[in-house]
Amino acid sequence: MFYRRKLVFALLENFEGGLEKTRLQKLVFLLTKKQKKAAYDFVPYKFGCYSYSLKADLGAMIKRGWITISDSGYKLQTDRKYYSELIPSDKTVVDETINLYGSMNTERITTHTYLNFPYHAINSTIAQDILPPKYFEKILKAKPKRKDITLFTIGYEGISLEEYLNRLIRNDVKVLVDVRRNPLSQKYGFSKKLLSSFCERLGIKYVHIPEVGIDSSKRQELKNQQDYDSLFEDYKYTVLEETDSSQKQILELLEKYERIALTCFEADICQCHRTHLAEKIKNSPTFKYKLQHI
Repeated sequence: MFYRRKLVFALLENFEGGLEKTRLQKLVFLLTKKQKKAAYDFVPYKFGCYSYSLKADLGAMIKRGWITISDSGYKLQTDRKYYSELIPSDKTVVDETINLYGSMNTERITTHTYLNFPYHAINSTIAQDILPPKYFEKILKAKPKRKDITLFTIGYEGISLEEYLNRLIRNDVKVLVDVRRNPLSQKYGFSKKLLSSFCERLGIKYVHIPEVGIDSSKRQELKNQQDYDSLFEDYKYTVLEETDSSQKQILELLEKYERIALTCFEADICQCHRTHLAEKIKNSPTFKYKLQHI
């Protein structure tokens, strides 16, 4: 079992009647704010802080019969006490979370998170209804607003789905351009169908342009940077020479939406073709914008 799920169990052990969906998300969010390394990351969603990874874990726990879900929320179905299996620092975190926020109902804990973490309320559909005007103003100010036209690149290696999406949101990216030839991933949330869905829910348009990707068969024997460099030399003189129309499409998306991001897997920009694609577009005669790797 993933250790992070034990934290969820430890929280639920304190609520015999179960926990409402939104309330559980908020409690886990507040718990992670007390950890040195957060077990879950969260994005600003329509009801404030939300973790797709937490929701996926809860779904897996339901399938295994460890918890149930009903109109009243999530409820434990196992007698095993996972609190006792936590490391000491996380036991302390769970205790503090329960003592500070355990008695708050859904409305109160939602208001608390909005007041103290305004960034996570920027996409809320209810913030204006539950907050006084001066506090709602803080949420409006927390919403990223950038004016300069920028072509970004981003890889998802080594980061959570939520951290990845937060990088897009914080940089006010309007369109995510997936430049993978094969947009499938064993990492949760990064296959085309899920990634496009998560982006759209956050107001980010998803576009897939596979023509500018590299066939996976060519990536099988990459052992060092020299291997990558050889691969990209071939890429520059084959794929990039043959995909002018796709590159023009990307440039048109940039000029229309002003802030777009090219995405692939690798964290290291020296080991990903998106860097060379971005540089090729940057060298277009009409390109007069910023290029930034995030």
